[in-house]
Amino acid sequence: MNWAPYKKGFKAFLQLEKSLSAHSVEAYLRDIDKLTNYLESNEEPLSPADITLQHLQSFIQCIGEMEMAPTSQARIISGIKSFFKYCLLEQICTVNPTTLLPSPKTRRKLPDVLSFEEIELLIGQIDLSKPEGGRNKAILETMYSSGLRVTEAINLKISCLYLDVGFIRVIGKGDKERLIPIGSDAIKFIKIYKDTIRVHQTPAKNCEDILFLNNRGKGLSRVMIFYIIKDLILKSGIKKSISPHSFRHSFATHLVEGGADLRAVQEMLGHESITTTEIYTHINREYLRDTLDRFHPAFKK
Repeated sequence: MNWAPYKKGFKAFLQLEKSLSAHSVEAYLRDIDKLTNYLESNEEPLSPADITLQHLQSFIQCIGEMEMAPTSQARIISGIKSFFKYCLLEQICTVNPTTLLPSPKTRRKLPDVLSFEEIELLIGQIDLSKPEGGRNKAILETMYSSGLRVTEAINLKISCLYLDVGFIRVIGKGDKERLIPIGSDAIKFIKIYKDTIRVHQTPAKNCEDILFLNNRGKGLSRVMIFYIIKDLILKSGIKKSISPHSFRHSFATHLVEGGADLRAVQEMLGHESITTTEIYTHINREYLRDTLDRFHPAFKK
């Protein structure tokens, strides 16, 4: 059975209707490829309309026997469920066979979070005597101040800065735009970088509007941000597993611990679902204990 037309339609649906990135679209299509490869290996020439829950359960059992991690299995099942929702929408199927298909239980690993003091310590290791130092300080201050994803930070455009009113416009996942407040420290260091360092650089072609540039006048890579932070972690002596995304985690966690409304945090982070934002409601035991000591009558001394 040739599934190529169905995959082509699903791809267009993900791109146009869901506005997913090229990377996400390819991941979904790989999930469907795994299912069709399984069906072909079992010599079952089935169309999407012929697929039943039993077929999918057998497929899931097969990938489970491959000792695939639960998170990877969940990723594949999510892709297949999206495909059959599309088929139902386009009337390719009259019944959704994934309705009763369970996903493997996965433990969501809580990220390491930096305290405000640790962030100050980390940023304090930057050598401001070097031109890249001013740039790196501006980047990290911006990432923590506004909770940006790494990709959003390195793609930040000068034309998207509204520093006079304290906002920046960010293009996030699926090319969705959002307007986010930015703190006074981040504004200050962006201005210093832009007016005293970047002004002396010649941007490469198509990089004229990119805010943060490398020494060749091109935009920075995600890997470069990782190396910058790795170097600062070593210098600071902080013993945590830290990545560039830790600044975003810390931004959100500090807001939630400070009592910020979860919907407001969701809007600033650009999360499509509130359940994604809820990971930041995790609070360390010391914070919980302190809250109980102060507010619960049974814990008051």
